Order: sequence, then structure tokens, then C-alpha cells
Amino acid sequence: MPQQAQQPKTDKKSQSQQMKESAKKQETKKEEKVDAKKKHFHQEDEFEEVLVRVAGYDLPGSKNLLAGLTRIKGVGWAISNLTCIKLGLDKKKKASELSKDEIQKIETFLKNLDAKDYLKNRQKDEETGETKHYIGTDLDMKKDFDIRRLKKIRSYKGIRHTSGQPVRGQRTRSHFRKKGQSVAVRSKKPESAPAAKPAGGKK
Repeated sequence: MPQQAQQPKTDKKSQSQQMKESAKKQETKKEEKVDAKKKHFHQEDEFEEVLVRVAGYDLPGSKNLLAGLTRIKGVGWAISNLTCIKLGLDKKKKASELSKDEIQKIETFLKNLDAKDYLKNRQKDEETGETKHYIGTDLDMKKDFDIRRLKKIRSYKGIRHTSGQPVRGQRTRSHFRKKGQSVAVRSKKPESAPAAKPAGGKK
């Protein structure tokens, strides 16, 4: 009888040991995961992005060529795709893998864009009547000259530009002010009480 009574105690001890071991294993797994995350973030911090200078803009080296060229002002997805096709460059090629000759080819192609008129951003210029494509600072200058011309001739758009109002028919009740603009809200003056009429009325 006493031997039979000792057996369940040993079973309980073995179960408790197993529970402790499983808990320890789980803790070690959690610590390993935390260490792995820390290492990953540390590697990301150490990683430095390589920048490639194309047409006055810094392209991230980790981006492929199709997406990287869209960082240049005036170059959209269609123009980027066209440059890759015309120059025979791989779209999936990393920007950091470009050679100096390839960068020069891209810059010369974008300056003298060989594309159909509907892809260009300056169609039938008012001064020259030509259709051209501008990128970078040239595009900013053309835009600035257009706004100045509209202000000078006092067109509706020019008046809206001078007053700092939205030009294309947006609502002005909210969400139209740019940075630095603020309008003071006038507080209503308390209305003065009407003067009391003299007693007795008119004589």
C-alpha cells in the first residue's frame, strides 16, 4: 500500500518539471526573437543609402531605374518608361549600378526628348508656338513666368494668384490657405442698448 501511494507524487513532480522546462524554452525563444529584431534594426541603421546624381537630382541607389527616374521633376512614369526603352536600359536595374556614360545618355535624352507631343509638358508655347518638354529648374522657371504673365494681364487666374486664393474653383470655406497665411477672426462688438425715449411723447 505505501508503495502505491508514492507513485502519484512522482508523476506530479515530473509534470511540474516539464512545465518549468517548457516555460524556460518559451522565454529563451522570446529572448532570441528580441535579439534578432535588435540586430535587424542595428543593420538598418548602419546601412547608408547610395545616391546617384542625374539631371541635378539625387536618385536613391536602392531603387530600380523605372521608379528612380520619376524622382526628377518633370519625369513621370511614361517618360521614365520611354527613356528605358529608347536607350535600351533594363527597367529593373538598380540606380547605383548605372555607369557615367549611361547617366550622360539619360541626361541628354531628357533634355532633347524624342517623344510624341502628347507626352510633353509644354505644348504649343504662347511665345514660340513650339511643343517642348522641360525638367528641373527650367520647368520651375517656365511655371513662374506663366504666373507672372497672368498677374500682369490681370486675368481671373492672375487676380486669384495675387490674392492667394485657389485658382481652379476650389471651395474657400476651409482648406485653401498655404503655409504662413493666417486670417484674424473679428470679435463681435456688444450692441449698445437703445436710448430711452422721453416720457410724455411728442409735444
